[in-house]
Amino acid sequence: MPDRSEVAYFGAGPAPLPTEVLVKGAEAFVNFQNTGLSLAEISHRSQTANQILADTKAALTTLLEIPDSHDILFMHGGGSAEFSAVVLNMVAVWVEKRRREAEKDLGQDSLKLIERVRRELRDDLRLDYLVTGSWSLKASQEAANLLEPLGNDFVNVAVDSRKSTSGKFDNIPPDDTWTLTQPRAKGGKTSAFVYYCDNETVDGVEFPHFPKCLDQTPKEPNDEVPIVADMSSNFLSRRVDVSKHAVIFGGAQKNIGITDVTLVIVRKDLLSTQPPPSFLHAVGVWSPPTILSWPVVAKNNSLYNTMPIFSIWIAGEVMRGLLETHKDRQLAGQEELANTKAKQIYDVLDRYPDVYQIVPDRSVRSRMNICFRVNGGDAGQEKDFLEGAEAQLLQGLKGHRSVGGIRVSNYNAVDVVKVGRLTRYLEDFGRKSKP
Repeated sequence: MPDRSEVAYFGAGPAPLPTEVLVKGAEAFVNFQNTGLSLAEISHRSQTANQILADTKAALTTLLEIPDSHDILFMHGGGSAEFSAVVLNMVAVWVEKRRREAEKDLGQDSLKLIERVRRELRDDLRLDYLVTGSWSLKASQEAANLLEPLGNDFVNVAVDSRKSTSGKFDNIPPDDTWTLTQPRAKGGKTSAFVYYCDNETVDGVEFPHFPKCLDQTPKEPNDEVPIVADMSSNFLSRRVDVSKHAVIFGGAQKNIGITDVTLVIVRKDLLSTQPPPSFLHAVGVWSPPTILSWPVVAKNNSLYNTMPIFSIWIAGEVMRGLLETHKDRQLAGQEELANTKAKQIYDVLDRYPDVYQIVPDRSVRSRMNICFRVNGGDAGQEKDFLEGAEAQLLQGLKGHRSVGGIRVSNYNAVDVVKVGRLTRYLEDFGRKSKP
């Protein structure tokens, strides 16, 4: 039976965790700080649990330099649940903005307010999605599904990168080709939000930087379009300007911790820009289920229901480990390390183009999920590659079931030594297989 130190795991998620965090976690799972209780047993409303929440928030705030304008929520359901939460909460924000505008014109006449907002909802509501991979596609499909009872196509896919190539998610078209919803100041509708997935785990596509066309200040306050980012798989791997985003969310099981906790960073003003559920229902929109309601979760300090305190503690330990490792450099240090590891892997793959074919375009290669085919996707060759890797305890390299191939997940807890073992194997297999 191999020792943990002998295994190099490159799975896409759940992902590896720092061994020192697991060792401390094993102790905390049995007897946390000599209390005689497991962290899995303590009350989520205890002083200990509240301190864990506060400490984890503080670590995340330091790492990402989260401004006071934003709040941190811990939720359930992973990124997939947030696909729904984003739609329901952000449409509610859009409705409330329109209700307040109508109230300025019509006063407190509730029937007229409902009639006007219902009409505007039917005619003007748009949700913009940048579809650059499998997960952003799923997010856009969930939005369309939730809004379908209203009877119109409210989801605007501003870019679908499959249409610019051969039907694959292997690039991100230039932003001047995106068909974003125009603001009302230009005769458009003004979208409720723009959603993008910063890193696509299935397809190995990552935005190299924040999209420039989204980095604009609206001429009119009511034309502001909130930016929503799914950062599940590259969270805490590079610096992020949180202030440019209305919402950032991510499941913990990639770079942050273990499954069953989801982090949501949300601008505080959105939490107070919500109409009464009765108004939403009157204009034909579902109100967010309580468990997915950001205002409810925020008001209750993420403790509306029983949260997995052990999982939140693990996330906090991972974050504190990053702070200890990189000190004042914080995420700049982790970004440099992630880039270095990714470059080492891509450099070997590029040296053997006849053996390894990297899936995405060079301009959008993911640093976190490195996807490639062996010998053009030859099933026998890829099987040999995976079996050879397994023999050397290089595990978790099989591509997603929907696309096949090979996928190296280069998450934060994958250290340089294990990347070195992988690159040596890539070199050896490349030399032996070269035509």
